[in-house]
Amino acid sequence: MAPEIGEILVVDDEPYITDLLVAALGHEGFAVDVASTGTEALRKVRTRTPALVMLDVMLPDLSGTEVCRRLREEGNGVPVVFLTARDDTEDKVEGLRLADDYVTKPFSLVELVARVRAVLRRAVPDGELDERMLRFADLSMNIDTHEVWRQGVAVELTATEFNLLRFLLENARRVLSKSEILDNVWDYGFSGDINIVETYISYLRKKLDEFDPPLIHTVRRVGYSLRLPKGTTAPVSGG
Repeated sequence: MAPEIGEILVVDDEPYITDLLVAALGHEGFAVDVASTGTEALRKVRTRTPALVMLDVMLPDLSGTEVCRRLREEGNGVPVVFLTARDDTEDKVEGLRLADDYVTKPFSLVELVARVRAVLRRAVPDGELDERMLRFADLSMNIDTHEVWRQGVAVELTATEFNLLRFLLENARRVLSKSEILDNVWDYGFSGDINIVETYISYLRKKLDEFDPPLIHTVRRVGYSLRLPKGTTAPVSGG
């Protein structure tokens, strides 16, 4: 199965780094998966090739260079960006011999995202990366054009509904509290009624969950989650 544009596998054993990258890349519209070991990274790449692998050189089992070397030996040309604290010229030359880019820690998130886009532009046919897409099951969102589809049918959303759905898509399967949603969709200075979140969730449900299966779920006393019902097979994404 060909990867959807924007799926990035972040491989690092430092939770602080992975959390930072998931947030930064998710904000830019990329779908992000995470692995903490070289073995796990190899398994995930072999199962479903991502658009790009962001690979730490120092991992607890296999080194990042060994992971990349094995992928290349298997004929897997997935773009790889190395993340490392090693900045010696020799290390950089070795890294660039195997991978598509080499970023040293500490790094600027703005620069890192720019490098990711540059690598993807070289790897993806012209025009396919121009539109930033978020997808979950049969739900698709084009961030740049503010268009949303469910099962290939266009869904009209207000600006606030769109921002709320974007946050849910960026955090698909996670359970998000009302306060977390309020802080990210409205703003930290919002002083109104927190139940506005419940109101807008209901608006989204009316527009999105008229299709089956329902995707927006309430977790009692915790919050809300965008996910498939248990035992449901993911439908094909449209749009």
